[in-house]
Amino acid sequence: MRILHLSDTHLDRADAPNKRGVNATASLRLMLDELRHLPGLDAVVVTGDLADDGSTEAYTAVRALIGEYVRARNIPVLYTTGNHDERQAFTKVLGSGHLEADGADRAELSFESPERAAVSTVGGWRFVTLDSLVPGKVYGRLSAPQLDWLREVLSAPAERGTVLAFHHPPFALDISATQRVFGLRDPDELAAAVRGSDVRVILTGHYHLQLFGLLESVPVWVTPGVVNRIDLTVALGGERAVRGASASLVELGGPASPMFHTFHARDPRAHETVYEINEEAARAFIAEHG
Repeated sequence: MRILHLSDTHLDRADAPNKRGVNATASLRLMLDELRHLPGLDAVVVTGDLADDGSTEAYTAVRALIGEYVRARNIPVLYTTGNHDERQAFTKVLGSGHLEADGADRAELSFESPERAAVSTVGGWRFVTLDSLVPGKVYGRLSAPQLDWLREVLSAPAERGTVLAFHHPPFALDISATQRVFGLRDPDELAAAVRGSDVRVILTGHYHLQLFGLLESVPVWVTPGVVNRIDLTVALGGERAVRGASASLVELGGPASPMFHTFHARDPRAHETVYEINEEAARAFIAEHG
């Protein structure tokens, strides 16, 4: 199983530079073009913050650009929500978030709630997308009813195993003040839900940088963002965002499974600073949005 893992496209209704001077639509186009020769893909997974402004126009653009990529390869694409997303607009354009190459909804099971959680199978692997969006907040949480639903889904093993995908990572780097408070709240509850199950990997985004860790012995991969990349080579507690789209390849099923590889688009302006904040500014942001 070879998965192209994208996250944090942050498209808005305008195909133009945002307030920080980055054209998110152009970043996604460039990343997909750079990956046009990537062989043997079985699925694309996009872990949230698809839209920056929550508009239907942004989701339509995401669906068109990634849809063209998956149609050319005849593979499905699975989307999750992120903290910037808006559930009604997401559902209007993307349905359950599990789409065939031709755009048809392929979900075998959906969580009966406004929260966008769903299940479908690809090549014997069960893909479960969860909804960690807390409207109006930067941090994420998986609700108790959603975790109960997940336990029921996992009560019977899949043919090959299960892939979980959602937006907010269940851990953080201590060197980032924002990560410490803006990840997944109550990760122990998710750990309890996956304990003893056939979950083989958890795919997340949100932090705009690559990061690997474990939750209840399950590998967790954080893919860097498409719209920009976070650079933590700054004074402790601060954060710098730089230009440059990134994506990941996830390989499952082999003797070294899971394996992860990160791609970086050849943006001629890559590594230029998009914004930089010190620890004081980061703590002010946390106080406002935490």
